[in-house]
Amino acid sequence: MKELVQASSLLLLCGRYEGVDQRVIDAQNLEEISLGDFVLAGGEVAAMTLIEACVRLLPGVLGNAATTDEESFEAGLLEYPHFTRPAIWQGLAVPEVLMSGHHEKVRAWRQAEAEKITQERRPDLYKQYQLNQTKEK
Repeated sequence: MKELVQASSLLLLCGRYEGVDQRVIDAQNLEEISLGDFVLAGGEVAAMTLIEACVRLLPGVLGNAATTDEESFEAGLLEYPHFTRPAIWQGLAVPEVLMSGHHEKVRAWRQAEAEKITQERRPDLYKQYQLNQTKEK
């Protein structure tokens, strides 16, 4: 996304049903972007998703540039779970460490949760994260 945001212009061509004629792709030297392993009837929803992902990275859109620092993929991991008020909802409590006010313990909990979630949901991403961690040491 960061590369796309840096582009001076961007044109999204949305295919319908079977996509865009290969001759157009070849003649215009188009770059195809995949959002994942699924098929849509048309490219409009995918284009809107791509726009959403890019626009939020533009300076000033989110108000605070640091907002994106801990989001999924920034450190090679999915994001940790989030909790809001009330502290207890339908018998389920916010983890005690998050209520402690101890910033280092909160940071460690978030890191551990991000690693756990990434390992469970995206083992491919977690494997790359581990490789990067090894390189940094």
